[in-house]
Amino acid sequence: MPANAMPQRRGIATEEGSAEIGERVARLRKERGITQVEMADLLGLSQPVVSDYERGALRLHGELIAKFAKILRVSADEILGIDKAASARGPRDSAIARRLRDIDKLSKRDRDALARTIDAFLGRARSE
Repeated sequence: MPANAMPQRRGIATEEGSAEIGERVARLRKERGITQVEMADLLGLSQPVVSDYERGALRLHGELIAKFAKILRVSADEILGIDKAASARGPRDSAIARRLRDIDKLSKRDRDALARTIDAFLGRARSE
């Protein structure tokens, strides 16, 4: 190796890897209906910091990965992308999956109104 060459460092997190982990955390959080503000409260952080983790602007450390996993009810492997099968969960019906993605795009007010409507419908169905 030339004298001025930097040695290759192993085990260094990449920006791409941090972004992918952040995207998984955001997806899992949304799937569970948790807002960034609620997640921040559960973690004892501020909402902008949670946003930074989800965008990959900040790299998650082991203790925080464990906290995210516990709150999101998944394994750390799923957050890290090691457990591919677990992250494939979701509705079996593609029309339902598409609707859920569309619901995610609604404003919070509209999502809340829709949730109340669904809850009322399901409550009636349970009592029949």
